[in-house]
Amino acid sequence: MHVRNMILRRSGHFRPLLNSATSSRLHMVSAASKHTLSGFSQPVMAIRREDQSIWERRAPLAPNHVRKLVKNKVKVLVQPSNRRAYPMKAYASAGAIIQEDISDASLIIGIKKPPVELLLPNKTYCFFSHTIKAQEANMPLLDAILEKNIRLIDYEKMTDSQGARVVAFGKWAGVAGMINILNGLGIRLLALGHHTPFMYIGPAHNYRSSDMAKQVFRDAGYEISLGLMPKSMGPLTFVFTGSGNVSQGAQEMFQELPYEYIEPKDLPKVATHGAINKVYGCVVSRDAHYVRKDGGPFNADEFQNHPDWYSSTFAEKIAPYASCIINGIYWAPSAPRLITIPDAKNLLQPASQPWLPTSLGCPQLPHRLLAICDISADPGGSIEFMSECTTIDKPFCLYDANQHTNTESFAGPGVLVCSIDNMPAQLPREATDFFGALLLPYIPDMVISLYHPNHTDPGTYTNRLHNLSLSYRQSSQIISDATQPFEAYNARPVVKNAVIATNNKLAPSFEYIEELRNSKKKSNSKAMSVDQSSKKVLVLGAGYVASPVVEYLSRDSNVRITVASALRDEAEQLAQKHQNTDAVCLDIQRRPEELAKLIQEHDLCISLLPYGLHGKVADLCIAHHVNMVTASYSNVLTANPDASYHQRAVDADVTILNEMGLDPGIDHLLAMECFDEVKELGGKVTSFRSFCGGLPAPEFSDNPLRYKFSWNPRGVFLAALNGARFIDNGKIVEIPPGGVDLMESVKPFDFLPGFNLEGYSNRDSLHYLKEYGIEGATTCMRGTLRYKGYTDCLIGLMKLGMLQPTPHPALHPDGPDVTWRKLIAILTNQSSNNLLENLKRSVAEKVGSLERLQAVEQLGLFDNTTPVIKHNTPLDTLAHHLAKTLTYEKNERDLVILRHDIGITWPNNTKESREITLVVYGEPNGYTAMAKTVGYPAAIGAKMLLDKEIQRKGLVMPLSKDIYRPVLQRLEQEGIKAVQRTHRFES
Repeated sequence: MHVRNMILRRSGHFRPLLNSATSSRLHMVSAASKHTLSGFSQPVMAIRREDQSIWERRAPLAPNHVRKLVKNKVKVLVQPSNRRAYPMKAYASAGAIIQEDISDASLIIGIKKPPVELLLPNKTYCFFSHTIKAQEANMPLLDAILEKNIRLIDYEKMTDSQGARVVAFGKWAGVAGMINILNGLGIRLLALGHHTPFMYIGPAHNYRSSDMAKQVFRDAGYEISLGLMPKSMGPLTFVFTGSGNVSQGAQEMFQELPYEYIEPKDLPKVATHGAINKVYGCVVSRDAHYVRKDGGPFNADEFQNHPDWYSSTFAEKIAPYASCIINGIYWAPSAPRLITIPDAKNLLQPASQPWLPTSLGCPQLPHRLLAICDISADPGGSIEFMSECTTIDKPFCLYDANQHTNTESFAGPGVLVCSIDNMPAQLPREATDFFGALLLPYIPDMVISLYHPNHTDPGTYTNRLHNLSLSYRQSSQIISDATQPFEAYNARPVVKNAVIATNNKLAPSFEYIEELRNSKKKSNSKAMSVDQSSKKVLVLGAGYVASPVVEYLSRDSNVRITVASALRDEAEQLAQKHQNTDAVCLDIQRRPEELAKLIQEHDLCISLLPYGLHGKVADLCIAHHVNMVTASYSNVLTANPDASYHQRAVDADVTILNEMGLDPGIDHLLAMECFDEVKELGGKVTSFRSFCGGLPAPEFSDNPLRYKFSWNPRGVFLAALNGARFIDNGKIVEIPPGGVDLMESVKPFDFLPGFNLEGYSNRDSLHYLKEYGIEGATTCMRGTLRYKGYTDCLIGLMKLGMLQPTPHPALHPDGPDVTWRKLIAILTNQSSNNLLENLKRSVAEKVGSLERLQAVEQLGLFDNTTPVIKHNTPLDTLAHHLAKTLTYEKNERDLVILRHDIGITWPNNTKESREITLVVYGEPNGYTAMAKTVGYPAAIGAKMLLDKEIQRKGLVMPLSKDIYRPVLQRLEQEGIKAVQRTHRFES
């Protein structure tokens, strides 16, 4: 009882309705009214009808407050409304005049904002305007207030000398919020398979008073104290942010349950091993999670003035151990958030608690954090993913962090969110009594003016009485007049400092609103081609991969897409297929200035260009502060340390998301999902083999290479010429570049016996030991899959000299024409006049087998009729030829095969082998498998960047849970899903 009384005292519950100073001021108002017989007007104020919500039953003053004003000769007009919790009869009995017309009032007070068209000019209005952060939705209201010369007093800015608000519903927002979140938590737990005593708690508006709700809380608490909570749930922890009125109101209800308060440092222990016959509460003050970015101690005054100097550890040190968060703190736009969108992805992951009893009908909770009551109701604020307030009609939504979506449901993945922006309206009578008692002392400052030309200093109350006396004798300005200069408005600082607008302009303390408003307009200017919420994406390249990228992004009507390509027809055809998509013809190598302009006009750039051009694009993205996505290896940007792309991007607040394709891309996602799971369960990854290949479907592999090209073969051939480096059973293996050695290292694969597969290692696999966090593995190999016969054919072409990447005199574009047969003769040092049989014999000797000779012939390289289209090097010339002869025909399809073989050792020395296999087929006359598996990851990554689901800066790879989990889930929705098989055996 002592604790409860202390909270009530702090919240102002025991504050007398009128202190001596207020009584004196009301007496002054009364004295002013006595002069009406001498020609002076009686002070008139009005209580307007609330019309913003059907649930708004509160009023700024209760009938007993009106009675005191009327007793002191203030004329109080009340607009009629049957919706108020206090009936009109109660106000009439208190002496108010019930009438529609309130134009006689100099002061008009309410709770929520009035409709713009009902604002009366030259009046003083007092209400919650929600304009102090330049909230876009309320700027038309502010414009109308300025235009109509209205003096606006905002309750939210009525603060004492310490900056604490003196007029607020805070306590009752906390009380109602706590009732609502336990109501929702009961239903959410039921959806998860658990009946709890919280099921008896209804929504706050079901109770006539908070006392009725407290009795229901006590009943629920009694069952909890008996140990009747499901054991498989584990303990419940409630975290309260701050210790202000909102927090105190919520705690007042919380304390009706069997509870124990703990310190933030004890949360990890209690969350895992606490009791279930009570609930735990933790009040988190600012110094518990706000830390200086430079490592210094928390300073409250400094934080108030420079919140941007601080970061928050709430998501790392507090939220992981909370079952329910009750958030009621004020959040400034420059302050660090409690929970960001990426934080939510980490928080809503399964908690490993093997010590809890569990069975099919008694499941564990999917994650510890079950519910958030965001009483601050600030969309995109301290809880970033709370993008839209809920309502009393629909008080809850389920936020799925992996999908970044809200659903009006209690079942499914996610955290339950309640963020009603008019929470106290559910307990309207108590809220009105509480608020009115706080507001009443300041009504005299609003309804009368003590202005006199010779007495402009507010001074002491004695001086104010003297000023009032002078105003009677020397001036008629005793009724508050919004048309008078703001400098002459001698209200106490609590009221005067809360004036947002006056005399057709913003008050001096709030001129920043215009600056903030202009700043928001400027930051949104790039996204206003259609409407203010649209985002602009530049896609560089219009090939096969671009189509699924554009299609995916265009599903969101708020995304505008520009496709830029050197091939106008390709870009225009793609743009015509999808909404909100435009085409631009652009050769970035010839017109870099046009590329720079395009990038500057967009919010994000997706580069589907050849990897050698990514550096140029990245330079421009960094220069213009535009995020970027590629499907290519990050070493394209890290190979030159002098370029320092990572640090430059960090300094520019830019994210460059790399390796968002298939390989690299999906291979990372599937590997990291497995690795992280193994580590969390105490296991160790001992080996990792990963092979991937894009192939024609078997029925379309009838050519010597057993391969077809959906894009330029040059990249395929260059990859075959690379060297390789990997570790196999503890031995580091290095294969030199050049091609033949790599192709001869090929191994057969039979994990899918229906496919005749082979594979060879690819590039340097050793650095992935660190990237993947599997440094203890004795095997790490990444490679390429092909059909058997591919590598043997390439060996023949390499030995023939057809894959030489250096210029050859015979292939100079300006040289004499040459046929394929003549080129073969030149490469084998034979005369072009030799018999074909003799040339073939020489080629057979050169390549080393009749099978390779047949491959050369079947590829058309003995043709002697058509001149070769020369591209300087044998490799580029052959690539151009095969791009035309080994391309996919109509109704043909490709496929992608990705395979991970992972060796695991568990703490009990049990061994395990995991086989992760992904097979994706292309669609005849639709998207190729390669286009889907490269394009969709890139598009999903881009959309996550647009939606702020990825916020890390610099060069980023998809190796963390907050990226790979949602991407894998969304790929599954596109039909891209791997199959996993597990085999266990004793050591």
